[in-house]
Amino acid sequence: MKEYVLTQNAKNTWLKFAFLKKDLVFTISLILAMVSCFIHPPRLEYINFKVLVSLFNLMLAIKAFEELKILDKFAIGILNKCKSSKQVSAILILLCFFISMFVTNDVALITFVPLSLTISKKANINIMETIILQTIAANIGSSLTPMGNPQNLFIFSHYGISPAQFFTTILLLAILGGSSLYFSIYRLKGKKLNVDLEPIPMKNRKKAAVWGIVFCIIIVSIFEGMSYQLAAIITLLTACVLDFKLLGKIDYLLLITFICFFIFIGNISNIEVLRDFANESLKNSTSVYFSSILASQLISNVPASILLSNFTMDWQSLLLGVNIGGLGTIIASLASVISYKLYIQSNPDKSKRYLIKFSLYNFSFLFFLSLIQFLILKIF
Repeated sequence: MKEYVLTQNAKNTWLKFAFLKKDLVFTISLILAMVSCFIHPPRLEYINFKVLVSLFNLMLAIKAFEELKILDKFAIGILNKCKSSKQVSAILILLCFFISMFVTNDVALITFVPLSLTISKKANINIMETIILQTIAANIGSSLTPMGNPQNLFIFSHYGISPAQFFTTILLLAILGGSSLYFSIYRLKGKKLNVDLEPIPMKNRKKAAVWGIVFCIIIVSIFEGMSYQLAAIITLLTACVLDFKLLGKIDYLLLITFICFFIFIGNISNIEVLRDFANESLKNSTSVYFSSILASQLISNVPASILLSNFTMDWQSLLLGVNIGGLGTIIASLASVISYKLYIQSNPDKSKRYLIKFSLYNFSFLFFLSLIQFLILKIF
């Protein structure tokens, strides 16, 4: 009897922590955060509350769109116009590439990855590679504008760069990245789609209109046209009034994952040995370029740009390095964590497979773009 009780307790304990095995990125982020706390004491200032609150707002709005069948409506519209799965993938990937230039890479992914997942269910197609290429597209496309991602905005304002200087520096990278994406889309396996789905009427047009306005308010707050706190209050009140159950359908584990990464990145960035190494190493454009790529792999490209900016005035090499450095590991750009989490939420048994394919694609893009861009830097 005693052995039976012990066995049952062991099983119950395993079930409680089974999610750690399923969600590898969360598990890794938690371990990294806990270990880094022994190296350097954590601080509340490490946590970027604007990012967390804005992410929560967007998740709530997108979930509302899902519940109101707005994503289904868009999905059917795309499917009925496409003759093959490759055409569908091309549209979804290019949407992320171009939209990310204006609404940031994370917003593009949290908007269009759920649409991809909806299309996958409607047409019964494997969408994994498409979502991985959407992630790469968002990270590359967002590099073209100062507002496309946080590291660009920081470098643009920190060094006082003119728009002409910025675009002439980054334009070739965006063209190279876009060309590589086109080649990757061309290589995707496609199958014919013989679908003629009935258009889905919206469940409630008034609610859809309200959530459309809320979504616009959230975007305005991201661009600092209004406070993100006010946007959060409006979003929460809307959810409470229109559909309180939405609050229970958010992936809160994604928010905790971001908090863990913020703690890890903050702790690591404050290690004196790392700062001394950066101070000694960043002597020329080559060292700045490769250091920013390497640092992005370890601590993500946004904190890498902030950290390395303290030791160099070579903003061109830093700008190129941290944007290319957003490729590679899944934490190189935290926007990549968003698409991963959204995918495994619908496909919990494919976590390892996703990470393997994600790494193959991302490191291929990383090596190619970093090498070509380095050769161009040396020539010019």
